[in-house]
Amino acid sequence: YILFISVGKFHLISKLGRVEKSVEAHCGAVLAGRWNYEGTALVTVGEDGQVKIWSKSGMLRSTLAQQGSPVYSVAWGPDSEKVLYTSGKQLIIKPLQPNAKVLQWKAHDGLILKTDWNSVNDLILSAGEDCKYKVWDSYGRLLYSSQLHEYPITSIAWAVDGELFAVGSFNTLRLCDKTGWSYALEKPNTGSIFNISWSIDGTQLAGACGNGHVIFAHIVEQRWEWKNFEITLIKRRTMKVHNVINDAEDSLEFRDRVIKASLDYGYLVVSTSLQCYVFSTKNWNTPLIFDLKEGTVSLILQAERHFLLVDGGGLYLYSYEGRLISSPKYPGMRTDILNAQTVSLSNDTLAVKDKADEKVIYIFEALSGKPLGDGKPLTHKTEIMEIALDQKGLTSERKIAFIDKNRDLYITSVKRFGKEQKIVKIGTMVQTLAWNDTSNILCGIQDTRFTVWYYPNTVYVDKDLLPKTLYEKDGSEFSKNPQIVSFVGNQITIRRADGSLVHLNISPYPGILHDYVRASRWEDAVRLCRFVKDQTLWACLAAMAVANKDMATAEIAYAAIGEIDKVQYINSIKDLPSKESRMAHMLLFSGNTQEAETLLLQSGLIYQAIQVNINLYNWDRALELAVKHKTHVDTVLAYRQKFLENFGKKETNKRFLQYAEGLEVDWNKIRAKIQMEIVKERERAAASPAGRT
Repeated sequence: YILFISVGKFHLISKLGRVEKSVEAHCGAVLAGRWNYEGTALVTVGEDGQVKIWSKSGMLRSTLAQQGSPVYSVAWGPDSEKVLYTSGKQLIIKPLQPNAKVLQWKAHDGLILKTDWNSVNDLILSAGEDCKYKVWDSYGRLLYSSQLHEYPITSIAWAVDGELFAVGSFNTLRLCDKTGWSYALEKPNTGSIFNISWSIDGTQLAGACGNGHVIFAHIVEQRWEWKNFEITLIKRRTMKVHNVINDAEDSLEFRDRVIKASLDYGYLVVSTSLQCYVFSTKNWNTPLIFDLKEGTVSLILQAERHFLLVDGGGLYLYSYEGRLISSPKYPGMRTDILNAQTVSLSNDTLAVKDKADEKVIYIFEALSGKPLGDGKPLTHKTEIMEIALDQKGLTSERKIAFIDKNRDLYITSVKRFGKEQKIVKIGTMVQTLAWNDTSNILCGIQDTRFTVWYYPNTVYVDKDLLPKTLYEKDGSEFSKNPQIVSFVGNQITIRRADGSLVHLNISPYPGILHDYVRASRWEDAVRLCRFVKDQTLWACLAAMAVANKDMATAEIAYAAIGEIDKVQYINSIKDLPSKESRMAHMLLFSGNTQEAETLLLQSGLIYQAIQVNINLYNWDRALELAVKHKTHVDTVLAYRQKFLENFGKKETNKRFLQYAEGLEVDWNKIRAKIQMEIVKERERAAASPAGRT
């Protein structure tokens, strides 16, 4: 149905224009009405100060609120479980559930005339007689407040995808970014614009004007940039391509109006109302064209090998040759509320943040569309705000970074089989983040500092080394709420709150180091570090070498940054007789105690597993292993006794007292047994194919 409002009533009108039902809704005028996002319920507000919920057929479900003054505007929350409405100078968010907490705050210095709440970005708009418009988050925190306008703001509305909003006033129509700054200002001779409605594809809008006219506007002059190419939508069906190196220009004509576009990794992907065009930056004359299943594409994401289209029907992964690769699905999927912060794509992985449970991220194999690893989604302890997959390296090493509700930055591996994933915090108060397109380098703005994590995987290799692998710069020049637009090569583009772009360049050497390590060119990597003479680069190389089990390079890098204790430990690892022992001690070096013990036990090195637990003072586990495998119980008890003697303590653990009963510690015998274990391990290593080689 179409909703039509008149004095005291609302009318439900069919597509054919026939009035299906008229309902007496309010005493006095009905000032606003909205369908919820599913189209199953209706909310109306009026001069009588009442907020009422109605069924699809026009039956009254409940009176949600009763105000003492007229309610001029209303909007549904993203999940259709809350309603936002105005009350004089106040904004009120009220859940539909009875006795739930109501959020209320003073939003303007004058009467609030219009409000809107977007389901994709979860942001709220308000406009008032104080001649200002404002942007809020769903907790009532102010994100943006406009300058004082000449006349009251009479209308405001989000585009469906939440990237843009329009503002109407007397003889004024303004187009704004979601962060609040203005793209364009038009001065039509219309009187006040009382209401604005966007088309479903977000390319055009209509406004109800005070002079009795309806104004129509469409979005042009959108721009996309990648390396040396700049593309502008100059008309609804025409794009201009500009190569800034040779000043060459091309014109791209389309049969239908352009809805969405994306330029990255050497390809331009354009969706019109009916078709998708794929252009290579090497040849603009022969695009690949295929028909779309559904007309309205709401999001395009690109990776090096393929791209993702999101529309009302689902998620579709295509190759740049136009072949459909996969169409991932998950329970309760709602594609209309997905955006670039809640979906991330790499060459082998697709990650989607769930809207029903915002603590959950679904992770899929790109080629098959099936859930990755053991099929279970990644679950965090608090709500997740933004996600991003790294773009390079092996699938088994793929990492995902995400920012949660507390603005903490975490990183974890996407490939898990049964075991609990290790989610590690690497930043606090992070506003925005982006991965590099050619190396696994991460950048973000945390608090008032711009930070680059040259090798985020350090946190899994040597956590103490992480601060030494960072580049930090004062970020006060970016002002409040900046957003990272892109991180291509060694250039980062940041958009400030006023809409201006700031370009930053970081050192190219970490990217070169990543390339050398990926190709296992360790000698070149060491040579590069010696040439640059930078402690940050040496720290990155140390972590990379440990991660790739290259002990010789790790020893050189740790020595260069003065970590002598770690150099000595690496030397001791190199002297171990068997490959399994060396691998286990490398895992210990990285803090993976459980994995080290498992490896030793699987290799039959029982004594070494016991000794690892003794060295870590993990006495209960050491005794448990000794008893289970019926060996070296006396060794564990001897080391435990020596440990307690050093601290002048007596044994109180019942289990140790039980096994120590009647046992005499003979250190000569224990040393002989340990020596035998070492000899056995050497003989075993020599007998293995690797040992013989």
